[in-house]
Amino acid sequence: MSRNEHGQTTQDTGSVPSIPLSDPTLGRDGEPTIGNLVKDATASVSTLFRSEVALAKAELVGEAKKAGAGTGLLVVAGVMALYSSFFFFFFLAELLDNWMPRWLAFLIVFLILVLITVIMAFVGYVLFRKVRGPKKTIESVREVPTVLPGKHDAAGDPLSRPRAGDHPELPRAHDPARG
Repeated sequence: MSRNEHGQTTQDTGSVPSIPLSDPTLGRDGEPTIGNLVKDATASVSTLFRSEVALAKAELVGEAKKAGAGTGLLVVAGVMALYSSFFFFFFLAELLDNWMPRWLAFLIVFLILVLITVIMAFVGYVLFRKVRGPKKTIESVREVPTVLPGKHDAAGDPLSRPRAGDHPELPRAHDPARG
């Protein structure tokens, strides 16, 4: 016994590694086997699905950042307005108290506060309306049926019935006509 380059022991039988002269994915008649076709189709669908999920993530992350920025700005504006407005509006009510009854001065200040609240809520609503869905992902998913075999005709009509020369239809598992 001798050691190979990986330090493992091997028997010196004189065998030489060989390279197959035929494609191992092909059957005896030179055509791909059904098992290999299914394996390739499964791998392709899996790759397609993972790609669609990655595209959706990429688009949604961008939109989520916009929504987060809008939310953060609304929160900061609200907190700042809450803390600083108390002093300003109390001052304003005391100032108006010089020319009108005290209750009317504070009512006017209250109405000003309500108006500012409505304006800030409207600006926040406008920011949230600018958030859009994942348009590229939706378009890409709509194109998926055109790349699947047997799901479109020569005119490119997705999800149409297969033509006579296409793949045969599988029989139903339970046929109610037969009982």
